[in-house]
Amino acid sequence: MSRENVDDYLPLTETTYYTLLALTEPLHGYAVMQRCTELSEGMVRVGAGTLYNALAKLQKEALIVKVQQDDRRKYYSLTEKGRLVLERQVARLEVMARSARRVGAGPTTSLIGKIAGEG
Repeated sequence: MSRENVDDYLPLTETTYYTLLALTEPLHGYAVMQRCTELSEGMVRVGAGTLYNALAKLQKEALIVKVQQDDRRKYYSLTEKGRLVLERQVARLEVMARSARRVGAGPTTSLIGKIAGEG
């Protein structure tokens, strides 16, 4: 049941985003969990059940493909469609970050202080 238009997949959940980002290189499930934590700087930790459900869904949607299987490890990688979805999500995130900086809500400013009239 894959969708035709890449934009139909957006916005991605954090789990899906970091899973696709991790799979820009072929990885097995446990390595995907570790890579998600690393890429998110510890902000996103994907549990095994969540990850394996996400991998099944992404494979069904043709965003990833199993590229190899050793004993118990299955290795996955992005498909071209998955890469396009990831690129579109990154573009969305860039717009969001630019918008936040434009209104002074970047990581070096205090939006809460600004809203409260302190800045």
